[in-house]
Amino acid sequence: MASSGEEPRSSSPGRAGPGPEPAPTADAAQLDTGEDFEVLEDEEEEEEDLSELPPLEDVGRPAPPRGDTQPSEPGRGDTAEDPQEWLDVLGSGLLKKKTLVPGQGVDTRPRKGQDVTIRLKATLEDGSVVEENPALTFTLGDYDVLQALDLCVQLLEMGETALIVSDAKYCYGAQGRSPDVPPNAALTLEVELLAAQDGPDLELLSGKEKVELANRKRERGNYFYQQADYVLAINSYDIALKVIGSSSKVDFSPEEEAELLDVKVKCLNNLAASQLKLDHYEAALKSCNLVLEHQPENIKALFRKGKVLAQQGEYREAIPILKAALKLEPSNKTIHAELSKLVKKHTDQKNMESEMYRKMLGNPSAASSPGKCKDKLSWSIPWKWLFGATAIALGGVALSVVIAARN
Repeated sequence: MASSGEEPRSSSPGRAGPGPEPAPTADAAQLDTGEDFEVLEDEEEEEEDLSELPPLEDVGRPAPPRGDTQPSEPGRGDTAEDPQEWLDVLGSGLLKKKTLVPGQGVDTRPRKGQDVTIRLKATLEDGSVVEENPALTFTLGDYDVLQALDLCVQLLEMGETALIVSDAKYCYGAQGRSPDVPPNAALTLEVELLAAQDGPDLELLSGKEKVELANRKRERGNYFYQQADYVLAINSYDIALKVIGSSSKVDFSPEEEAELLDVKVKCLNNLAASQLKLDHYEAALKSCNLVLEHQPENIKALFRKGKVLAQQGEYREAIPILKAALKLEPSNKTIHAELSKLVKKHTDQKNMESEMYRKMLGNPSAASSPGKCKDKLSWSIPWKWLFGATAIALGGVALSVVIAARN
């Protein structure tokens, strides 16, 4: 079984998000990362409430307002006096861009899906440098890096150097990045667009290249999951699955095929976990079923499918699925707890149905049961029929007497 541990990082130099990622949370135990783990999720005393999870826009708390002054340019010691120099990227004042060195024209702006290379320098509000990268490469639009970068780099012209001031929610959010970026820290990013080119042709990638690319996207999804950015996590897992499922003009070895299937199963499992967090039950159920098509005894898929069905009130269907998962791993306390909870709910549900049947049959007595009511009803029907038949027969005799008397 796969585990949570520290999130795997991209092995390709110059790619993925800037700086080390935050330490994984306990919630990361739900992810398939390729390491061993003991439990699927944190055991809970009460039923997990999935309705209050923060959507993407509410994940990070905004940094305290800094007044009406415009951000200063690093190294210049002065503040911008003309607000027109700053572009409010999202219209909320939380993400702003200012050109320091003009580029080569609007036509040279990169497009989503292209691989771009930038020079990056990131600083905190006190001027502390937390990141410097002379050549950071990532796929524009895939959110392989900070949201602030992904949103603003597509507005840069080739050769342009710009200053980006971003609220924490578009950087490292409420968790920050240990040890150098505090929680809820705004960042100032100095960025220069160095190059942009079309991404690789997926049909021409070797099996090894496809596995590496899909794993990078999956790992980014794991990062977003740990940050509670479930929407972006789903986006990254979907991209990874598209890479795996793309057609190919290259023959893969059986080992490469097996590796691709392994990555696919991990992505689907993690996709189901993210969808479950957002109460997207039908989508999560579909993801679980796709895993079980390939691996019918995948414990994580069985467990999540049982949870999805339970959330939909389908206790009768959920219980045997969780029993199957428990049979595969009898020592798993999380499955034990979830199964016990569902059995109790199912019993309560049946008791409610029995009470409803008693009321429908006009016998609300707690001492009687639907079976007894049914038996009583079955005995009462022949007597009523017999009484009616007797009345009809007597009526027929009376009518015969009247007719005979008239004659």
